[in-house]
Amino acid sequence: AAAAGTTDAEGRKLLGDLEAAEAQHEERADHLVADRLAGAEGEAEISVAKRQFLLTWVQPGLAGLMDGSVSTLAPIFATAFATQNPGTTFLVGLSASLGAGISMGFTEAAHDDGKLSGRGSPWKRGVASGVMTALGGLGHALTYLIPHFWTATAIALVVVFFELWAIVWIQHRFMETPVGRAMFQILLGGGLVLATGILIGGS
Repeated sequence: AAAAGTTDAEGRKLLGDLEAAEAQHEERADHLVADRLAGAEGEAEISVAKRQFLLTWVQPGLAGLMDGSVSTLAPIFATAFATQNPGTTFLVGLSASLGAGISMGFTEAAHDDGKLSGRGSPWKRGVASGVMTALGGLGHALTYLIPHFWTATAIALVVVFFELWAIVWIQHRFMETPVGRAMFQILLGGGLVLATGILIGGS
């Protein structure tokens, strides 16, 4: 743009030469970055970045999702079967989910500043844990906005099924947990907590 606006021929030539030299520098820099990333140093950097991503975001988020999805099953379904009132069940589920999210978020952020463990920023981990905890509980709590108890309960059970499978998938995809072991741990644990809530509420 500067060369186009210059009337002096020598100045225009100089600016053109500078532009060509800058283009060569950028091309050389791109080649150097590509060469470095393609080598052992690049693989090491990618490995470190992946590990940091897992420690800072995935692990706290997964723990939060597991806690929110599983731990809220008992109070929500106990309330549902004890009252058979969708409105009351929704309020209990909402308070349990948000309360658990706030608690998990603050706990994750406060118990480890990340300096010794290398787990990264505490507030990032706290956000990941808190948000996923709340979402895990809200998934099946929101179904009780439906005014018909049995319809809401049937949909809530379907939502719980997909929540537990999402946890299994995340464990397998990011934490490299074998599918069989993840299924056994999550589905068995979730099933026991769910049964506890239903039995207590139904009695």
